[in-house]
Amino acid sequence: MKNFVVKTIANAGALAVAVWLLDKITLTGDSTGKKVGTLLLVALIFGLVNVVVKPLVTLLSLPLLVLTLGLFTLIVNALMLLLTSWLADKLDLSFHVDGFWTAVLGGLIISVVSWALNAFLPDGD
Repeated sequence: MKNFVVKTIANAGALAVAVWLLDKITLTGDSTGKKVGTLLLVALIFGLVNVVVKPLVTLLSLPLLVLTLGLFTLIVNALMLLLTSWLADKLDLSFHVDGFWTAVLGGLIISVVSWALNAFLPDGD
């Protein structure tokens, strides 16, 4: 359970960095508390998408992953971010990713920041 909380916080931090760096990834809210709550909910959705959908998409795209020596992972990450944005919109959360190339860059930022945060945060092991 502790590992789940730490990974969700790391995802929220990585999403916050992507929102901060990229103008076309937006998070709106009336107050800072509401933005933090929305960010945590989006991080939960993003984590769920990465646990449920990403392995299936990765398996189906395995030939492209091999052919591009793993670079197709950037596209898979972008698709997961776009799916998270779509789900957030359906759940009436104020998080939006505007465009595919923004999602590619956002996915790259989120991957790097999430990796760095997970390296420094305790994981309960």
